[in-house]
Amino acid sequence: MSDEIQVTVDGPVRTVVLNRPAKRNALNSSMLEGLAAAFPDEPGADERVAVVRAEGPVFCAGIDLSERMSGGSVGIEEALHRIENYPLPVVAVVGGDAIAGGAELAIHCDVVVAAETARIGMSLAQIGMAPPWPLAVKLLDVAGPAIARQLLLLGDPVPARRLADIGAIASAVPADELDAAAAAVIERLAANAPLSLRAIKAALIRAGATRAGIPHDDVDQQLEQARRGQDAREGIKARLEKRTPEFHGR
Repeated sequence: MSDEIQVTVDGPVRTVVLNRPAKRNALNSSMLEGLAAAFPDEPGADERVAVVRAEGPVFCAGIDLSERMSGGSVGIEEALHRIENYPLPVVAVVGGDAIAGGAELAIHCDVVVAAETARIGMSLAQIGMAPPWPLAVKLLDVAGPAIARQLLLLGDPVPARRLADIGAIASAVPADELDAAAAAVIERLAANAPLSLRAIKAALIRAGATRAGIPHDDVDQQLEQARRGQDAREGIKARLEKRTPEFHGR
């Protein structure tokens, strides 16, 4: 496993740390592979809860755009699927901005505890990209129609405090209280009955899968066209060069 994904198990708590702070914890291929491996099909018998957190001031800036420009593999859907379907509850401790794939990483966890100073955003349309169907559906389920549209269509980040106020995330607290607030949630989850945790998580997973059967081949085609179009290449290049992109609808 990459050193950029660090995994420790301490009694009932599995902790997964994004450890690429110099690159704002942007997810490259090795990190995505590490994330997927960090959430096995069957946790240890003594485990009760998993935690995702990050080193540095940014939780996760999304997919590493420089790798995408070089043609690297970015299997984010598999990594997020494993987190969402993990048999035990998963807590995201979001101390800084969670953008694009970083936002999806946070909301694919069961409970999000964030610093009030953190922002969650989906800036894909600003760089000519679009989320895969499952990720758009997840955002709609978690944030609701109004906020999901704002996040996806405008692309501007939303303060964690606002998301907590509408129930899209569990809580937003002052930054200096984040560790204590997260520890309290993790401790409470770890104290719950293990069979109950597994049964409830299984029920939530099954209930959340109802949209999977909706036909979406035509939508997938549009999303793929956007992701592979000239505008997407221009948008990513412009973001890396820190300039305004010029889109032409191609």
